[in-house]
Amino acid sequence: MNIGSKLTELRKKNGWSQEELANQIESSRVMIGKYERGDNSPSVDVLLRLAKVFNVSVDYLLGEGANASYDKDMIKRLEDVENLPPLEKDRIFHFIDLVIRDAKTRKAYA
Repeated sequence: MNIGSKLTELRKKNGWSQEELANQIESSRVMIGKYERGDNSPSVDVLLRLAKVFNVSVDYLLGEGANASYDKDMIKRLEDVENLPPLEKDRIFHFIDLVIRDAKTRKAYA
């Protein structure tokens, strides 16, 4: 997925028009349209403003990097887990493994 598609998806998910998004990042509706169509690429400054207004990382918008598929809430959670003592991490991973196992079992028997 390219950046234009991501912007369109995020904008629609938030229920915003191109004009509303443009106002939030101090740009114009015309430029938002160009970004979404892939006619223009946003500058680094604009990427930062877009990431902030959508509460995602620049990696996520670009679709590149280790955290490209995660929003900021997920990244924060991962950082919090990473900073836990080993025993607490093991407990969380054990719980996650149980939830994943149960979900796979339900899917297999659905």
